[in-house]
This record gives sequence, structure tokens and C-alpha cells, in this order.
Amino acid sequence: MPCKYRLLLKNAEQLVLVCRNEEQFLLQEGMQHLAVLEKASLVIGNDGFIKAVGPTETIQNQFSQAVFETIIDCTGKSVLPGFVDAHTHPVWAGDRVHEFAMKLAGATYMDIHQAGGGIHFTVNHTEAASEETLYCSFKQRLERMLRTGTTLVECKSGYGLQLESELKMLRVIERAYREMEIGISATYCGAHSVPKGKSAETAATEIIENHLPALKELAVNEEVHVDNIDVFCEKGVFDLQSTKRILQAGKAIGLNLNFHGDELNPMNSAELGAELGALAVSHLEEISDEGITAMAAAKCSAVLLPTTAYILRLKQPRARDMLNAGVIVSLGSDFNPNAYCFSMPMVMHLACVNLKMSLNEALAAATINAAYSLGKSHTHGSLEVGKQGDAVIINAPRWEHLIYQFGGHQELIKYVVIKGKIVYRNERVLGL
Repeated sequence: MPCKYRLLLKNAEQLVLVCRNEEQFLLQEGMQHLAVLEKASLVIGNDGFIKAVGPTETIQNQFSQAVFETIIDCTGKSVLPGFVDAHTHPVWAGDRVHEFAMKLAGATYMDIHQAGGGIHFTVNHTEAASEETLYCSFKQRLERMLRTGTTLVECKSGYGLQLESELKMLRVIERAYREMEIGISATYCGAHSVPKGKSAETAATEIIENHLPALKELAVNEEVHVDNIDVFCEKGVFDLQSTKRILQAGKAIGLNLNFHGDELNPMNSAELGAELGALAVSHLEEISDEGITAMAAAKCSAVLLPTTAYILRLKQPRARDMLNAGVIVSLGSDFNPNAYCFSMPMVMHLACVNLKMSLNEALAAATINAAYSLGKSHTHGSLEVGKQGDAVIINAPRWEHLIYQFGGHQELIKYVVIKGKIVYRNERVLGL
């Protein structure tokens, strides 16, 4: 009896594997030579994992007797791995469009923060919102991300600050993790800001003594799963010592360290991340030379967020210096009410233009390296046998069009596939 498979993608003009040798990440040299097959096909099994990739003729011969639940003819099209968004804040209530106007008029991020806006504005609205309200808006945001090709996204709490509000956000993230197709890496970010009336030291103690034990209990009872812990290490927020205390306590209960650092001021966050064995440090607009060297040696990924530097008019992260030094460079959208962008294709474009990354480097940073920053590069980030069958099919014969056509992803992306299932079919794109 012939074997049954979930999906066959056949006749792709280009099939972008990204990796072909099970690399956990790609450094600068490896990024220059992404694995790309011409006139190729891909098979995904009923378990959602990739069973074969190769030239179309080879796959046709190998699977001539196979039965496929779905077949997509990718003639004239390119197939890429699903994108991994390595840094987002997608659960919140109350937009901050008024603050965007203030920033355009010259107000800085910290001006707005110290005036009671920024994170605290969103905290107040999020605390007042019901769990159902938060879930409905969160679900819509995830669906929009998915339509731009994101198949795995890191999702932070952090607009609660108080334990019950933080747990409310994490329950919302957990519900989406269980109910939606898109992959989610959940991050506890209770140290996103210092609650009013507290010092960084007392807030850190509250997190260590109350929040983290509660998270551990919920994880043991399989009520909420959390993968990462994040702290906003910044002048006027959590200083280096408080950040270190929180991260060490999170690591002690099994969480990956993945935190904000060196964004607005040089804080030696990169050095701290390397010292503690962090998987990733995000932002890094103000990273030091020593921090770059330390992150490279520690294999700590730099999650760069070109949308944030663009929207806040910050200086650009030193992507070229990091790549030249051997740092694992990843990308994220930093989607949040302060930097409103869902689209990893647009993030990649900004990385190329403003961070001076190449097309190849940007794609690797938004796939295999972003997956590495979340501890997921063994299952995500490339189209290799044994990995999860997450793919994006674009209506162009060369994959570079995805980045080249700035803002064009709404017409360019034809299908998004997760675990071999078509989770988005764009009826506006001509062709199959």
C-alpha cells in the first residue's frame, strides 16, 4: 500500500534551504553561501516534518508511488523557510498613536516614559482589559504576522508588572500556543519596567521571591509554559546588578536568558549576557567593542531590531561590526505599541538598507539565527530533512524579491505552511 504524506511542494524555481548540514546558526562566512536548490521539490510527512528535499526529478522518482494529501505546483515560484520573529511584545491594550506624534515632534523615548507614558501607559490599559479582550486582539496580531510569513514568534509578557497581570498575559499567550497554528516561544518579561513607588532593587526582589516561584509552579502543573526570561536592562529602569539577580534566578528554574540590553545607554549588557550564558541579547544600539567580542566568544545571539532604531530615530545597531567579529546576528520586529510593525520581510529590508546587511545575511538572521536565539534551531529556521515543515511560497522566481519588494509582501506571498498544513492562502495573488 503506498505511503501517505501531508504535502508535496513541486517544481519550485528556487527552494531556499538556508542550511544543508544541520547548522545551529550561521556566522558571516556561512551567510554568504546559503543553500539554494533550483528546480526543486519538498515533501512533508503526516507528522508535520520534512521527509525529503531535492531536485524535482529525484523527488518524483523517489515518491512516484506516494499519496499526498495536498500538492502545490510551485512552477515560477520560490519556497523559503517560515520566518522566525525573535522579539515581540504582542499582548497589550491601548494603542500609543499619540506618542508617535510626540516622537515626531522631538520627544525622546525616555521623555515620554518619565512623563508617565510609554510602558506605564500600556500597563494601565492592559491591567484594565479582560483576558478575553487581550486574547482577541493578540489573536488578530498573530494572524497578521502569519500572513507576512512568520511561522514562529517570540511573545513577551511585560505590560503587567504586577504578578496577577503578568500571569494574565502569560495565560493569553498559552491559549494562543494551544489553539493556533503559529509557533510561539513564550517569554516572561515582568522586569520590563520598575513599578511606580518601587526601586529596581525592591522590584527585582519581588520578581525573584514571588513571580518566579509562581511561574515554576504553573509550569510543573502544565498550566502555563514559559521558555525565556527577559529584563529591560537600562538606565532609569533595571540596573546591571538587578538585571543579573533576576536573570540568574530565572536560569535557576530552567528559563533561557534572552533580554533587552544596551539600547538607549551603554550598560555593559552584552558583557553580562555573555557572562551568564544568555541565548540572546536584544537591541544593542549602544554595545561596546568589548561586548561584541564577549558575545562572539559566548555564542550569544545579537537580536537586532531595525524597526526600533528607525521609529525611535536611534543610531543603528552595529551589525557589520558584529558580523565581522563572529557574532550570531538575528532579527526581530520588536512589534509593540511603541514600534508597530508585524512584517519580517520589512524588517529584513530595513536590515539591508539601514544596518548594511546583505540579502543573504538578512534572510539567515530571520530564519536559522532567529531560531537559534530561541533555542529552536534544531527544529526551525531551515528546510532540512527532519525539521518542522514550515514554509513560505512567494510568487516570484527568485527569493530575493521578498526583501526587494519593500512593503510588497501582501501581494507577493502566496502560501504560508506550518507543519505541512496550508495556514494561509492568498487569493489575491494570481496563479495557483
